[in-house]
Amino acid sequence: MNLHAKEWKLVWSDEFNEGALPSTEKWRYQTGGHGWGNNELEFYTDRRDENANAFIEEGKLILEARKEAYNDLLYTSARLNSRESWIYGRFVIRARVPEMEGTWPAIWMMPDKATYGDWPKSGEIDIMEHLGRMKNSIHCTLHTEAANHMKGNQRTSITEVKTATTEFHDYRVDWTPEGICGFVDDVLFFSAENETLADPEKGHAYWPYDQPFHLILNLAIGGNWGGEVDPALTNQRLEIDYVRVYQCED
Repeated sequence: MNLHAKEWKLVWSDEFNEGALPSTEKWRYQTGGHGWGNNELEFYTDRRDENANAFIEEGKLILEARKEAYNDLLYTSARLNSRESWIYGRFVIRARVPEMEGTWPAIWMMPDKATYGDWPKSGEIDIMEHLGRMKNSIHCTLHTEAANHMKGNQRTSITEVKTATTEFHDYRVDWTPEGICGFVDDVLFFSAENETLADPEKGHAYWPYDQPFHLILNLAIGGNWGGEVDPALTNQRLEIDYVRVYQCED
């Protein structure tokens, strides 16, 4: 994949420099506390008052998880989906992740429709996941019908970012018809080629990434992957400086 030969143009962004709350023209809230398929412990709220779990502070989007009783659960947090969606692009999110055990922040993408069937048949793109129990280890992963975590054969890579919890870094995915690559601060650490170009019979089971996907920003607590929660956790933050989407001129 010769990504450097492509010309990228900014087509959508949120710099979080206006207002005290996320723009409802750019983002929609997902709410609920049903575990989200992972036995997560938080309830995602859509509060837009003094108790908001998603708010803007000093030019940054804050997703704050708190230990508080809410709808029979012990934690609240926030989960935002972009209203815009894209087929292919460069997605750059500058963020700082929380450090306590039990936190599970994620920057990822899901298809607008279950074109090829329910998860994982229609695909998932995990731009960045971090686990407090694996501090400073950044994951980039794809899930498809043929390769996913239930089968234990998901395409994934992990890189160490020694200051992930103390400094902001650019988490990026380049998604083209040829494949998907993952970067931290422009350093490549994940690459997956579109196998159907060489073998079309593999089809969408191997490569469902030819349909619109939207962005998701969330901070989960606990769950199957998040693990045990530090008893001292009272509040933790996923902080996002900006979200920028580019597409090729061609």
